[in-house]
Amino acid sequence: MQFRSGFEKGFSNYLKDLGVEYTYEGKSIEYVAKPKKYKPDFYLIDQDIYIETKGYFDQKDRVKHLLIKEQHPTLDIRFIFMDSSLRISRLSSTTYAKWCRKYNFLFADKFLPDEWLKEKRK
Repeated sequence: MQFRSGFEKGFSNYLKDLGVEYTYEGKSIEYVAKPKKYKPDFYLIDQDIYIETKGYFDQKDRVKHLLIKEQHPTLDIRFIFMDSSLRISRLSSTTYAKWCRKYNFLFADKFLPDEWLKEKRK
């Protein structure tokens, strides 16, 4: 079994010594992050579109945007990246662009696409 820390491994051995049956990370518990406020970088009034500009798109931001999308599905939040071909981490082959496509977020690099400006409020 692979543990995340020496403390967890030691506690596992302790439970074994006591004869306690257990599983390690065998269950998942869903939760909603505590209420927070999100301030989008820009709001395009005529188009009713929120724009989030990102140079670096870390895991905390990705999780936040998935929660916002889940809890406010009618909001149109889009990303403008400095470079959407960057990977979400050194160990991942997923780029910012792939992540956006997977979770149905519209995105562009550096500038607003003309077609976004031509959209009318829904």
